[in-house]
Amino acid sequence: MKREIKATDDGSKTLFINEMNEGYHSGHGALQEAEHVFIKNGLNLVDIYEINILELGFGTGLNVLVTINEFLKTDKNHIYHYFTLDKYPVLLTEVEQLDYPSLFSNKKITEINEKIHHSEWNTPVEIIPNFYLTKFECDFYQLENLEIPPIDLVYYDCFGARVQPDLWEKPLFKMVADKMKTNALLTTYASKGSVRRNLQELGFEVEKKAGPPGKREMINARKLPKL
Repeated sequence: MKREIKATDDGSKTLFINEMNEGYHSGHGALQEAEHVFIKNGLNLVDIYEINILELGFGTGLNVLVTINEFLKTDKNHIYHYFTLDKYPVLLTEVEQLDYPSLFSNKKITEINEKIHHSEWNTPVEIIPNFYLTKFECDFYQLENLEIPPIDLVYYDCFGARVQPDLWEKPLFKMVADKMKTNALLTTYASKGSVRRNLQELGFEVEKKAGPPGKREMINARKLPKL
């Protein structure tokens, strides 16, 4: 499928697939959406020394970048293990055109972004000290076969249910839940009632949160202990 670069309202860029009429991020702002959904309502709510993060899916790499940017702000000696899946990786020429490093004040981000996208797939890479990235080039439904440690935080960032409804149904959520620790957090931009019900039926406590600009609500879901 052909992708094109589009500007979003906060000045950051995203990829858009005309055939699907679907963007990789909100047109209201790619950067502010990533920071609101996955940092403010995700990473910043998980206060542990060593954290395992699972992302569906890697896309433009923006969620990895905002996570590393937040990691660099902390003076704690944390260890991050970041696992991300994508069946159709973006092209390096697209990465250059997106120019995400220009959005960050930390000058290290340029080199970090290059390392993120040039790193080998299907193998762990230490992007910076104590931040390990493993990119899996695979379908989301192969998740159950991947050997990854129990997950503390999930960035659920699949394409929307309008274009890929199966990604928001119980089978994939069940695979994700099976990889998560008890009390682990799943955060997503979605807020559909069917998504909330699917998660609740799988043993999650679901909370509606204020969404990023242009979206009224989003979801946090915490995996409850089994009764």
